[in-house]
Amino acid sequence: MAISSLPAARNPSVKTAQLIPVQRRGILLDFLRQRGAASVNDIAEAIGASLATVRRDLEQLEGEGYLSRTRGGALVQETSATTFEPDSEIAAEVARTEKTAIARAAVGTLSSGDSVIFDSGSTVHMAALAAVDAGLALTAVTNDLRIGLSLSKAAQVQLIMLGGRVRRGSPTMVGEPARALLGELRADVAFIGTHAISEGVLSDTSMEIASMKRAMIAAARRVVLLADSTKFRPAAFFKICDVSLVHEVYTDAAVRPEHLAFLHERGVRTTVVELPASRAA
Repeated sequence: MAISSLPAARNPSVKTAQLIPVQRRGILLDFLRQRGAASVNDIAEAIGASLATVRRDLEQLEGEGYLSRTRGGALVQETSATTFEPDSEIAAEVARTEKTAIARAAVGTLSSGDSVIFDSGSTVHMAALAAVDAGLALTAVTNDLRIGLSLSKAAQVQLIMLGGRVRRGSPTMVGEPARALLGELRADVAFIGTHAISEGVLSDTSMEIASMKRAMIAAARRVVLLADSTKFRPAAFFKICDVSLVHEVYTDAAVRPEHLAFLHERGVRTTVVELPASRAA
C-alpha cells in the first residue's frame, strides 16, 4: 500500500501564501519559463501573491542570476555561468509538471525485486515517490537525504544510504565513503539526473557531484537519465560522462528535434513523455 504520494503538478494559479518564499520563487520562475516574459501584474495574478511580494521576489531572483528585470516585469535569464547552481527548493518547482510525468513513465519500467540507485535531484526524487506509490518492493540506494526519507517510509523498500559529507545548502551526500560503497555494488538500474546535456556530454556545476554520478553510472547495469527539456542547455563546468554511457533518456515533449536526433544517432533509447492535456494546452 502506498504511504507516500507523488506531488501533484503545480497549477500556476495556485495560491502561494502557504508556501515558504523559496518555493514561491520557484513557482514564479516556472511561470516565466513557460511564457518567456511577463508583467508584475500577470505574475501576481497567476501565483496568487501581492504586487509587493512579487517585486521583492523578482529583485531577489535577479540578484541571484535567475532572471532579468524589465520595465514593469521580468524575463527568464539563461545564465552563461558554468558554475551557476540553482537552489534545490527553487529547482524542484521549475518544470514540475514535466518532471512528474517523466518520473511516472520511468518508474513504469521497474519491477518488484529490482535494485535501484536513486541519484540526487528533484526529478529523481519524484521517481522515488512514484516507486513508493506503485508499491514496488525495491532495494534502493541513494545519496540524497530527502529521497532517503521518502523511501524509508515504505515498508516494502530496503533502503541503503550512501555515507559521506552533506553538501552545504543541499540534501546531497558526497565523498569517498559513498564512492567506495558504490564500487562494491552492481544494481539493476540507476536513475540519474544532470545539470546540463550539451554536445553529447552530461555535465554538472560541482566536481563532487559529477564524481558521484560517474560512480553511480558505473555501478548499474542499466542507466536511465531523467532530464526535462530545460536540461538541454550549455554545458556546466564539470563533465560527468559522454551520453553514450546512458542507456535510456526520459524527457518531455518540449525537447527540440535536433536534440532528439542527436540522441538517436548515438543509439540512446529516448522516451518523450506527453504532458497532461491541461498543461499541453
